[in-house]
Amino acid sequence: MASQSLKLGNIKPENAIFFMCDIQEKFRPVIKYFKEILEIAEKLVEASTILSIPLIVTEQYPKGLGETVPELKEKLKEGQARFSKTKFTMLIPEVISQLESNQAIQHAVLFGIETHVCIQQTVIDLLGRGYQVHIVADACSSRTQMDRTFAFERFRQSGAFVTTSDAILLQLIGDKEHQHFKAIQRLIMKTAPDSGL
Repeated sequence: MASQSLKLGNIKPENAIFFMCDIQEKFRPVIKYFKEILEIAEKLVEASTILSIPLIVTEQYPKGLGETVPELKEKLKEGQARFSKTKFTMLIPEVISQLESNQAIQHAVLFGIETHVCIQQTVIDLLGRGYQVHIVADACSSRTQMDRTFAFERFRQSGAFVTTSDAILLQLIGDKEHQHFKAIQRLIMKTAPDSGL
């Protein structure tokens, strides 16, 4: 279980898990800034592999909404599980079991869609379980900018950390001397695309 001490968001690779939420084909034409969100999600998936951070991938009702987009599927590690769900939270029983099996995890990093639905419910559920939650704002979106904006505001009010992809990756390595600094630097050398924030 996550530590109940003062929560400052001091995330490290060894105490983190990434959650990639429902970046699926049917959402492509309707989500604001989908192309930009996808580009940043690719960077985060690569970083999770480089830093050996566990990655949870969910798909909301894939029978109707399609699977994870191919650009991301090809970046996933071989054998990476993709959890199918109908609930609006990512914390389905299989995911809870995976979380509970790793007592070192204190921080959850969320990205994907939709910000005000599945990301929001997952933030609430993770906070309720005592985890420190980081939402990567430039890698989350909704069908409307208003829903997205008010979801970010709610996250802050609830005690979660709203951050950016570059900020979270640099915080995770913490030092130019980190063994994976060069690999992470390569990911962030290209400025993140404008995603309407």
